[in-house]
Amino acid sequence: MTELGYGSWPSPITPIMLASDGVRLGQARLEDGIAYWLEGRPTEGGRMVLVKAGADAAPTDLTPDGYNVRSMAHEYGGGAFSLHHGTVFFSNFSDQRLYRQEPGAEPHPLTPETEGRYRYADGQLTADDSSWIGVRERHEGSGRSDEVVNELVSLPADGSGEARVIASGRDFYSNPRISPDGSALSFLAWDLPWMPWDGCEAYVGSLGAGGELADVQHVAGRDGEESIWQPSWSPSGELHFASDRSGWWNLERIREGERQPLHPAEMEFGFPAWVFGSSSYGFLADGRIVCHYTHLGALHLALLDPETGEMLDLDVPHNAAAWGPSVSVEGDTIMFVAGGPTIPAQVVRLDVGARSIDVLKQSTSAEVDTAYFSVPREIEFPTEGDLTAFGHFYPPVNPDAVAPQDELPPLIVMSHGGPTGASSSIFDLETQFWTSRGFAVVAVNYGGSTGFGRPFRQRLNGNWGVVDLQDCVNAARYLVNRAEVDGSRLLIRGGSAGGYTTLCALTFTDAFTAGTSYFGISDLEPFATGETHKFESRYEHTLVGPYPEQAEVYRERSPINHVDRLSTPMLLLQGADDEVVPPSQAEVMVEALARKGLPYAYLLFEGEGHGFRKADTIVAAIEAELSFYAQILGFERDDVPRLEILNLA
Repeated sequence: MTELGYGSWPSPITPIMLASDGVRLGQARLEDGIAYWLEGRPTEGGRMVLVKAGADAAPTDLTPDGYNVRSMAHEYGGGAFSLHHGTVFFSNFSDQRLYRQEPGAEPHPLTPETEGRYRYADGQLTADDSSWIGVRERHEGSGRSDEVVNELVSLPADGSGEARVIASGRDFYSNPRISPDGSALSFLAWDLPWMPWDGCEAYVGSLGAGGELADVQHVAGRDGEESIWQPSWSPSGELHFASDRSGWWNLERIREGERQPLHPAEMEFGFPAWVFGSSSYGFLADGRIVCHYTHLGALHLALLDPETGEMLDLDVPHNAAAWGPSVSVEGDTIMFVAGGPTIPAQVVRLDVGARSIDVLKQSTSAEVDTAYFSVPREIEFPTEGDLTAFGHFYPPVNPDAVAPQDELPPLIVMSHGGPTGASSSIFDLETQFWTSRGFAVVAVNYGGSTGFGRPFRQRLNGNWGVVDLQDCVNAARYLVNRAEVDGSRLLIRGGSAGGYTTLCALTFTDAFTAGTSYFGISDLEPFATGETHKFESRYEHTLVGPYPEQAEVYRERSPINHVDRLSTPMLLLQGADDEVVPPSQAEVMVEALARKGLPYAYLLFEGEGHGFRKADTIVAAIEAELSFYAQILGFERDDVPRLEILNLA
């Protein structure tokens, strides 16, 4: 074992591993005993590929070369494919048309060419295979967010006719689901300025043979007041969903016109609906509910008896998820995507009767000795207002190196996106990239994060840029006070909303030595005036306040308006095609850093949107970040190209 300073340890976890050895897994589905899931492959430019595996068959790709199963509805997409006895219906990324793919055949389009202006997602086939019913998003006119139209449509499943609008007039729709007997359709709808986790409304209508919708009735939820998650029909035809009217997303059903909570508890059975197509529960053949729920940030898989309310946790090692929940149930078989602190995200098939687990796919194939892995410790720390917040703390670990006894490690504070997201303890090779090099990491679940109940989530309402910032700073201070990290070497990084928190931290505090913003927000006002996509075009109404009434608050919370307070080196990484946080947000900060003569670097990646998907980009970004920290903190790293940092003395 060699004595080396923290941050300079050699590591077997290379930048290329983060891209070439990893895939993004999601949207697990079971149909007719066949398992299906999506794989996002950085080595193929981030292409999303539908994969299937039979009970005794190896996984095979269903999506032909040249196709990419990815919808751009709501910009974040999801719900890009649906199944009907082996026939696949999917949205293709390049043209956003809806395609039908018969078993063994090439896909053919069902919708006309619109140059991506019409987008389709979250569909389901009627029982007779005659119609596809789902969400259509139309980008009309100039393309401004206030001209985008969202609606539910029914279109012939054989492509023989045009789509017919069956529900319209609301700003957003999701989760159209057909009852088992085909007679009813449930769906969610909501209006700006609310996000679906602030509040949305569940409806049920009669579904005609031709896909028409009639006698639509409101059954649960209220914009801004009560959020409904994943309306689903039981095999017997009872509508189920999760509601947060108690302060927690708890499962309910409607029986004889009355809402019945199934297991009231301080647990979250619902999740923020950032993307279409997520699922956290399903029904076994005997009527029991298989569900994922979170408690104090940990994920659990359980069986819930809806008649008695009794719930039993299943003994599986998967207690964390990387992205949105993905649970599918058929007969006595469960399929889900999850992992744990030492388990990368996996596609898992579980036979309830036999209690057998079959791992169909793992998100990373990198072969690294587990001795290099840091296992997180859950922390709860004090923050403003006599409150507490949460996080996952990863100490540096490397069996080949040891730091001098009088040295403490630098700390990387990770601020998650959303901001209504959550930091997960799932094994993440990127986190291990840092800890194996001698960095400590804390992934913060600040006020506003999901998984801790509606009141915790609402801490951020009106306080974005304040509560999240305070909690990230206090997480670092907590670890400094415990003498677990070096208070003079504190770093912060984050993407999107986490990038905004990062920019706020580097502008409004002197707590950090340097930081990295991945496509972060520097100016809030453009988002309040329609210069972003429709889904989030009024998000700030809740997070900051109504605009223009509180325009001064927007200006006060925007780092770009306080560049005189900047004194910290900064790395900015940005996608050139980002429609959520456009490059202009990074470039105004770059101009300010240049004017002040502060050390900075800015990398703009062509062909990347909101979130990096290409292998070359992922490698270049992490190499730049490591080189940036090494130069700022003053240690050598010869395993990555040296980043050019402007104004660095």
